[in-house]
Amino acid sequence: MLLDKFLPRIEFDSYEDFKENYRVNIPENFNFGFDIVDAWAEQEPEKRALLWIDDHGGERTFTFTEISRLSNRFANFLHGLGIRKGDVVLLILRQRWEYWVCATALHKLGAILVPGSLQLTKKDIVYRAEAAEIKTIICLDDAFVVEQAEAAFEEAPSLEHRVLVNGSREGWLSFDQAIADSPDTFERPSGDQATRWDDTMLIYFTSGTTGMPKMVEQNFSYPLGHIVTAKYWQQVQENKLHMSVSDSGWAKFGWGKIYGQWICGATVFAYDWDKFVPKKLLEVISKYQITTFCAPPTMFRFMLQEDVAAYDLSATEQYCIAGEPLNPEVFRKWEKLTSHKMYEGFGQSESSVMIANFQWFEPIPGSTGKPSPLYRIQLMDADGNLCEDGDEGHIVVTDVNKESPAGLFVGYYRDPERTAQAFAGGNYDTGDVAWRDSNGYYWFIGRSDDVIKCSGYRIGPFEVESALLEHPAVVECAVTASPDPIRGQVVKATIVLAEGYTGTPELTKELQNHVKKVTAPYKYPRIVEYVKELPKTLGGKIKRAEIRQENLKAKTES
Repeated sequence: MLLDKFLPRIEFDSYEDFKENYRVNIPENFNFGFDIVDAWAEQEPEKRALLWIDDHGGERTFTFTEISRLSNRFANFLHGLGIRKGDVVLLILRQRWEYWVCATALHKLGAILVPGSLQLTKKDIVYRAEAAEIKTIICLDDAFVVEQAEAAFEEAPSLEHRVLVNGSREGWLSFDQAIADSPDTFERPSGDQATRWDDTMLIYFTSGTTGMPKMVEQNFSYPLGHIVTAKYWQQVQENKLHMSVSDSGWAKFGWGKIYGQWICGATVFAYDWDKFVPKKLLEVISKYQITTFCAPPTMFRFMLQEDVAAYDLSATEQYCIAGEPLNPEVFRKWEKLTSHKMYEGFGQSESSVMIANFQWFEPIPGSTGKPSPLYRIQLMDADGNLCEDGDEGHIVVTDVNKESPAGLFVGYYRDPERTAQAFAGGNYDTGDVAWRDSNGYYWFIGRSDDVIKCSGYRIGPFEVESALLEHPAVVECAVTASPDPIRGQVVKATIVLAEGYTGTPELTKELQNHVKKVTAPYKYPRIVEYVKELPKTLGGKIKRAEIRQENLKAKTES
């Protein structure tokens, strides 16, 4: 088992034992492509790595041997183009099976991978190309994506090559042709082209509340940080199917669809859908007998609108959620239907899983869980003082100047000033707010930007959303601040209604009274807006910042 190479101990008696004694060994020249993909191929040639399906009848299974050889072919092709260690390559591939081949090839070369979303426009691509000096774009044969990429080439001088996946177009190099024409052996680079664990492996572009996206830099030890994510939180099992719902453009893909899962020997299950349809997802989980499953809370909420009991989910042993806090009502409903609790986890593009519900203690509805052993987590107030149990504070990773854990980002790429700010005082402030109870469980409140300040009160949106979701009329909602001339800010709820309900003034009053009863009266939403759908990322995360901007715009124009 490959884990033995990296973990002195694999089994632990308790959470306290896990927290105190978990260690990960990082080989000096660790490279995911060679030391995981190729190592599995050598150790177990027929071991299944990936099961991929789409909405059009496509289905393919790949062994580690096949991923190894295909990635060698593509690495040879890229090397022929002049791609070398440190060169930056943008992938826009949704969940096509080619992503796993391309990513492995880039890691073997020591090139820097930049995952990208299908939603990227010309402006987005140009910004990324200029900020990171991207040399090559590899993208899906999608009309919108190709149009944006071709327009970006005219304005971004760093861009030299463009490779098309699952199609052919004039002016584009073909992935299929590259694979067909290149040898399937690739010698591990040596000398100045060899990779070390502390070389840059990938860059996530992540948007903040202001300014252009930040470039989160992760090094080659990053996959090893995700052993905790995969084995101890998601509880993946060797040779069993694990499914995480995420587009390849997001950090959640790295969390759940490649690194920790392959290190643990699990088979990644990828469903490359055209659009999220709850019934189809339930059918897929049932048909393929998924063992472990992870998705954003939003998707569980929509699946709960279907007849979940009609599907055979008996093979699924572990349900995890990430991306947003898990509302207690969703937790209780899912457990009632499946007899399984849901295991929430918390982290960022800047990290692996930081806080989670692990196997040694019972998940509590609404709680994010307890800290990962990789991170020294503390809650701190605005003045940098440690918070007592029951007091809210920022989630902070301490002492990163003394020992930076595997999985934590190196800094913001080519931005030493922002990096220095992020690690000021030797700590990393996540910008997320939570409180801790007397049993060590953490309870997420929200991004510091999301906390609503109304008439001197601080209101966390998650608690209000959870209260609203207890009402049968509400499928999903987003609670945000809306500007108010008297109170500064008031609570606004943007709500998607269940089938059969209409957004009348009477229902609004009923929902407001419901929140008053479930939480403190001052937390009720003074403004309620009904919409058909909430703005979301491809990963299913609600874009609260976009809703806040709309609130501000509406007040400015009124």
